Amino acid sequence: MVSRVFGFIRDMVTANLFGAGIAFDAFSVAFKIPNFMRRLFAEGSFSQAFVPVLAEYQKKKTREELQNFINAMCGALGLALLVVTIIGVIGAPIIVKLFAPGFSLDGQRFDLAVTMLRINFPYLMLISLTAFSGAVLNTYSRYWVAAFTPVLLNISMIGAAIWLAPQFATPIIALSWGVFFAGIIQLLFQIPFLKNLQLLPSPTINFKDPGVKRVLKLMVPALFGVSVGQVNLLVDTLFASLLMVGSVSWLYYSDRLMEFPLGVFGVAISTVILPHLSRHHASESAESFSGTIDWALRAVLLVGIPSAIVLAIISGPMLSTLFQHGHFSGNDVMMARKSLMAFAMGIAPFMLVKILAAGFYAKQDMRTPVRIGVIAMVANILLNIILIWPLAHAGIALATSLAALVNTAFLFYFLRKRGYYQPRDGWKLFMIRLSITNMILATWLWLGAGDIETWIIQTSLWRITHLAFLLISSVVMYFILLWLTGVRLQHLLMPSKQGI
Repeated sequence: MVSRVFGFIRDMVTANLFGAGIAFDAFSVAFKIPNFMRRLFAEGSFSQAFVPVLAEYQKKKTREELQNFINAMCGALGLALLVVTIIGVIGAPIIVKLFAPGFSLDGQRFDLAVTMLRINFPYLMLISLTAFSGAVLNTYSRYWVAAFTPVLLNISMIGAAIWLAPQFATPIIALSWGVFFAGIIQLLFQIPFLKNLQLLPSPTINFKDPGVKRVLKLMVPALFGVSVGQVNLLVDTLFASLLMVGSVSWLYYSDRLMEFPLGVFGVAISTVILPHLSRHHASESAESFSGTIDWALRAVLLVGIPSAIVLAIISGPMLSTLFQHGHFSGNDVMMARKSLMAFAMGIAPFMLVKILAAGFYAKQDMRTPVRIGVIAMVANILLNIILIWPLAHAGIALATSLAALVNTAFLFYFLRKRGYYQPRDGWKLFMIRLSITNMILATWLWLGAGDIETWIIQTSLWRITHLAFLLISSVVMYFILLWLTGVRLQHLLMPSKQGI
């Protein structure tokens, strides 16, 4: 939550200083490419392959074997990242042409994106090693450390935008240097906590280590699994680069709002359950394994559905309040609103994908999410081609949401078919309660939001007070309605003993 709040402050600062034009389009692409690779490799395929193996070592191996595995894994990962970083810096022009082909038609955007990508690319190596450290800490239930680390990125970028940017002939480049220095700071931040656990790695290059070989074997098919959402977002950037100037920025800002509930709740829940699921699998406790998934699915729906309703109905007021300052205009609000409404449809599916995929990864079943991920990615590309022409950038966002829904449906089907998950009693009553609660919430928000034109022309103080009232009243109303329909706190805290 702290990280996402600082992320909003960061986005408010960048929107105010840079708006949604050529410069921020270029930065968005230059930042998204290494960030995409980080989520795909470090937090995606690597994390999903590494954590189950690490949990098994923790439970079944000696301390010395565990330390040797961590050392070898750190060395292998570090060497691979160094090679990828060098290739990325040298091949930046080709990478930008590949992922944002529309920039080639605009020399200024292309040159800016190449320059900033070369500064940003080492961040991939630094933050991936940070993610490696975080995976070790999460396995030992030190969740807050890795969760807090992104705050340092946001603080670094805020500082770069406010104090460093005025020193540059091209101010936007300062943001890339903020990203670079943040990678160093984030990695250093993890070290004391690893030392406290006596698990600080001494990197060794040993690709023959049994644990490393298992992780590498599991990584290859995991690339398209839970990270397919990130692949789809990068595909979105490719298509957006072909549209009018500002499209990449509008998608960026609407995606940032969508990422708030996804990052605070969806990622948090999936991060917590993966080590637990891995331990249940290692202990051959099928009932506990299924019960953990069941609890996580209900928890995600309790948050994901109202989050989608809030972002869809008051997307305009939120964008106007947060970003309509300085260079970010009322037109930018209207355009970003379209894509945010489309993204909102995918919030619950995006969250569910992370939970359902974790069920396969904990079982070290990587092939099933791969096949499903490929299907979802192909669906996203086809939907982009169909929807981009009538809906422009909003069509890109809608395609992403629909592809996430496809991904969710297939993951759920095969999780049930393989017998990994058996729903507990009470789902029908739970969904009835949830439907009633969210219908009342949607009505309240629709009546309270009013006309978007009013928000655009009003003062910042008026927007802040009215949005605060809408959000606070909605949260209070939602929990009261849940209580009135019969949902109790103990239902959420004791998933192993009773359903909701």
